[in-house]
Amino acid sequence: MSWYVLLIVAVAVERLAELVVSKRNLAWSQARGGTEFGAEHYPVMVVLHVGLLVGCLVEPLVLHRPFVPALGWPMLAIVVAAQVLRWWCITTLGPQWNTKVVVVPGADRVTGGPYRLIPHPNYVAVVVEGVALPLVHGAWITAVVFTVLNAVLLRTRIKVENTALASLS
Repeated sequence: MSWYVLLIVAVAVERLAELVVSKRNLAWSQARGGTEFGAEHYPVMVVLHVGLLVGCLVEPLVLHRPFVPALGWPMLAIVVAAQVLRWWCITTLGPQWNTKVVVVPGADRVTGGPYRLIPHPNYVAVVVEGVALPLVHGAWITAVVFTVLNAVLLRTRIKVENTALASLS
């Protein structure tokens, strides 16, 4: 279990690194007249993602979930793949990426990297990680609850983002 705790801590540190990049990029966008869309759902997103990490730790401890290698190792590989996809998105978007939905007037819509393959690849990474990370150590309740709540949130988030991106045209 201690290695799993370290994994969750590593994911939390990675999220903090994302927030540092996001804050820098948000300042870049605002300096260029960027407009934020859908700010009201952002706090819900933060709580949901913190809840995922907490659930990943609490469920296996409280409910004595064992590590099942046949499930845990493939899920760990999927978690790593989701991180690779997430950082591919972040680097492809460059200074236009942040955790909020912000559009810079006159900016070109990014269509390279993973965005040439699917419209919202970062959300694919979030969905995949939301299932796989808890299942690394059998936290299936956390995986199900996060997935359902995240689906509701992403419905709103993607609608907001599509509206924001349409303003670039």
